[in-house]
Parts: sequence; C-alpha cells; structure tokens
Amino acid sequence: MEQEQQTKVDLGSGSVGRLLLRLALPTIIAQIINVLYNIVDRIYIGHIPGQGSLALTGVGVTMPVIMAISAFAALVSMGGAPRAAIMLGKDNKEEAEKILGNCTVSLVFVAVILTGVFQIFGRDILMVFGASENTIGYASDYMRIYTLGTIFVQLALGLNAFINTQGYAKTGMITIAIGAVCNIILDPIFIFGFGMGVKGAALATIISQAVSAVWVVRFLCSPKSYLRIRKKNFRLESKIILPCLALGLSPFVMQFTESVLSVCFNTSLLKYGGDIAVGAMAILSSVMQFSMLPLQGMTQGAQPIISFNYGAGNFERVAKTFRLLLIVCVGYSCTLWLLSMVTPQLLVGMFTNEADLMAYGEWALRIYMAVSLLFGIQIACQQSFIALGNAKTSLFLAVLRKVILLIPLIYIVPNFVNDKAMGVFLAEPIADGIAVLTTGILFLRMFRKLKMQMAGYKKVEENG
Repeated sequence: MEQEQQTKVDLGSGSVGRLLLRLALPTIIAQIINVLYNIVDRIYIGHIPGQGSLALTGVGVTMPVIMAISAFAALVSMGGAPRAAIMLGKDNKEEAEKILGNCTVSLVFVAVILTGVFQIFGRDILMVFGASENTIGYASDYMRIYTLGTIFVQLALGLNAFINTQGYAKTGMITIAIGAVCNIILDPIFIFGFGMGVKGAALATIISQAVSAVWVVRFLCSPKSYLRIRKKNFRLESKIILPCLALGLSPFVMQFTESVLSVCFNTSLLKYGGDIAVGAMAILSSVMQFSMLPLQGMTQGAQPIISFNYGAGNFERVAKTFRLLLIVCVGYSCTLWLLSMVTPQLLVGMFTNEADLMAYGEWALRIYMAVSLLFGIQIACQQSFIALGNAKTSLFLAVLRKVILLIPLIYIVPNFVNDKAMGVFLAEPIADGIAVLTTGILFLRMFRKLKMQMAGYKKVEENG
C-alpha cells in the first residue's frame, strides 16, 4: 500500500514542473545513452584506417533493419505502457499487471520471428535497402551479428517503458546506461584491439543489450517494482493485448516508416549521388536521431503524468503538463535548428574526417534540418495523442508525415531541381512543414473537445 500511495502522489499531485523535470531528465539521459549504441559504433567505424568511409556507408545501410527491430518493440510497449498508466490512474493494478504480462510474451514472440527473417533473408534485404557492391560486405557482416541480439533489444527497450510509466525514471535510465557504458568500453576493444572491424562493433552492441535486458527483467520481477511480471499473466488475451497494439500502432508506424524512409533515401541518393551521398545520409540520420532525443525524452517523461491524470479525470493537470511540454519542446527545437544552420561542420565532423564527405554532409544537413525548429510542436502534440489513448489520430499523423507526404516527395521533388540529390534532401523539410501544420490544428480541436468533455463529467459528479 505504501508503494501504491507513492505512485499516486508522484503523478497526481504536486508541482507539474518539478515532476516533469524529475521524470524527463533521467529519460532524456537514457535516450541519449541509448542512441549511443549506434552513434558510437558509427563514430568508431568512420575512423577505421583505410576503410572508414565505405564501412560507415555499409553500416548506414543497416539502419532500416535496426529501426524496424526498435519499431516492433514500440508497437508493443508504447501502446502497453500508457494503457498500464491509465489503469493505475483508475486504481486497477491487476489490469495493469495483465497488460505487462501480455506485452512481455508478445515481445518475445516478435523477437523470434524477426531474428529468423533477418538471418535468412538478410543479404537480399540489404541490397534492396541501398547497399552497393562496394558496401554490401560491411553491411552484411554487421547485420548478421546484430540481429542475433534481437531478443535483447525487444526486452530492454520494450519492458523499460513499463519502468518509466510507473514513475521510476532513474531506474529506467540505469537500464539503458548499463548497456551503453558496456558498449562504449567494448567497441574499441573489439573493433581495433581484436581487429574485428564492423563485426566487432555489432558484437559489442548485442553483448551490451543483453546486459540491459537482464537488468530490466530482474527489476520487473522483483518487489522493487510496483507492477511485476507474473507467470499467471503470460496467457495472451485479445481484450488485453489488442488495445495495446492498436495504441502502439502510431509509434510503430513512426519508427517503422523511418526504416522505409531510410530505404527510399538510400536508393534515391545512390542513384543520383553515389556512395558519398549515401554516406552523407548515414551521418544526417545519425545527427537527426541524436538531436531529437531530448524531445523524445521530454514526451516520455510527460506521458505518465498525462496518462495518469487523464485516467483520474484531472483535466487541469493534463492541460498544465501539456502546455509546459510544448514550451520546452519548441524552445529546444529552435536551438537545434540554429545549431544546424550555423555550425553544421561540428555535427558532421563527429562521424568523419574525410574532406569530401564532410563538405557534402554540411550543405546537405542545412537542407535536411531546414524546418527542424517546428519539430517541438509536432512531437509534443503527436505524443500527447498517444498519452491520452487516442490511437486513431496518432496513427493518422504518423502515416501522414512519412507515408503520404515524405516518401512520394523523395521521388517527386528531384524532377523539379537541377541537382537531383539536393531534391531528395529537400523532400524532408517540405513534408515536415505540412505535417506540423496539420498536427497542430488537429490537436487544438481535440484538446477543446476534451476540455468540454471533462467539464461535463465534473458537473455530473458535483450534482451527485
């Protein structure tokens, strides 16, 4: 009972600003640490003597695979965790633990399927994803080893969401930090010390993810966690898992379409700009991925507060949390845009010291990040749809930006400019601008409707 009361106090009362900071700061740190798995690999790989550029391009081609694996973890966890938080807000711990158990089994099942698919069809998939004869060796070596650790990625990323949604943000940060520190230490040992190159980077990554997975499972099985993994909840129930998957479709589409987008970008850039353009895209996607982490951390920190208070019927607290989230996200995205426009060489220089690739990457980054100052609006609104359990709208917005807008524009815009490769990069800011405008309008309409709905409930309660 003591732990239960603590959960309610943490999420349902007190200063929203201090609570958001307490939950978001560890989550942001965890997000930054998490992406270091891939960023650190690329930094080390990009500096392998004599082969860094081609090796970096080859590993960049594997990004759709890595994104797809993470997307399936999000499908289960990013739908299950908000629903578990809503159940906690309704004081229904038993239902929340059923959600956790069903999601655990689903993550294991998905991992087995994905491992089989990528091990059998990996090389063919990479050729479709934009690998060339010069880079397929590096790409295949990295992916074959990396995908053997799919089960660890699913459990570490997927179940960690259930730690954060209970308000244990520091524990969630430790989960990721343990693996990332292992990866940072093991990468140079395997890549350079043992002379394993990209194979060493992949091996270091899966060992590190295994450590994270063991940590998160042990915590959720221990008395330290309010919600616990219990065998009795392993039996899949459609009424439990299907609503989680429905709500998780939006973050799944957001991440999975990143995989599809990476394929579209790579194949188009290989056609118009060759291996150097694909290599630049590997750098740009890394910069985007890393720089967006604080935004993702802020929204994940706000999610338990919004979901819990929505379940408890406290609209004023929901609104206050969202307003603060929006202000912080917009402020950060404007800072990010300014940095990309003024000092792109600092960001690109982290991944390569080859003059040609640096020069190409600098002008490409300015184009690619041209509308990044608006990302704060997009991510704050879209993730709040998920926190409020609005699966349909969040799914539509995820599909709009990437599937309806960006993918066609990658092939359309180059037809209207002389520099075809530049046209491919221009597709990103055009799609972002339209998507942000649409998201803002839809969220404003939904928020007004929710306010009226909550006011009606409150009046009914006051009248008995």
